[in-house]
Amino acid sequence: MLELYQFELSQYSEKVRLILDYKELDYKKIEVTPGVGQIELFRLSGQSKVPVLKDGETVITDSTDIAFYLDRKFPEKPIIPTDPVLRGQCLLIEEWADESIGLKGRKALIGALNQNPNFRTSVLPSNTPDFLKTLVGAVPSEILDFFGSGVGFGGNEVKDAIQGLKQDLEALSLILQHRPYLVTDEPTLADLAVAGLSMTLKFPTGDYLSIPSELKGKGIPGLADNSTYEPFFAWRDRLYSTYRKSSFSASTGTGNPTVINIE
Repeated sequence: MLELYQFELSQYSEKVRLILDYKELDYKKIEVTPGVGQIELFRLSGQSKVPVLKDGETVITDSTDIAFYLDRKFPEKPIIPTDPVLRGQCLLIEEWADESIGLKGRKALIGALNQNPNFRTSVLPSNTPDFLKTLVGAVPSEILDFFGSGVGFGGNEVKDAIQGLKQDLEALSLILQHRPYLVTDEPTLADLAVAGLSMTLKFPTGDYLSIPSELKGKGIPGLADNSTYEPFFAWRDRLYSTYRKSSFSASTGTGNPTVINIE
């Protein structure tokens, strides 16, 4: 069985989960514990980033490489067009989504977590002790912003990321008002990448993710609640309802990923 080493809140992991579901492939989610789990992941894959896909003895890193691998091995529902022009458009949009929506979305999420203590504690795992939730929620936003500035996640960087995302979402909303998908009349890697990477901008409703119920349908203020971008999020929700499987239908038998355990 395919094994996906992931973080549940990783946009790039969600991109791969959406591809796997679109192709109707069975897979097992294995949650990588930050820190020690990443050391174990390095032993498996030679690097410490998620997502990583394991198919028997084959290990593939990077969400784009995983997408290409899955399309080669399981071609029944192709996600990369063969027509040269359409293929070029698909790959161009996918690369743009990785570098724009993916990276800016991460900064926007961290900014929202820094500024909103309730949002910050709500994304913690459900088994987090109450005292630790209280401690995390009590950290002043100014301190988080100060330390974030040193690693590219300070207030100005977050503001720039959100401004860029507004332009991205407006463009996508305009395009998708009059066509079913971004490149062809069927979903391609471009659509699955854009939809999956937008996960943290506004969490989808439904039981797609192992997250607290109060987070579903919520997201980055100014993006998730802006009616200008409603055509995009409505399009994404339709794509999810058609192709994304419930987390409770996962092969693990529960909505929670298995914790990483590499021999």
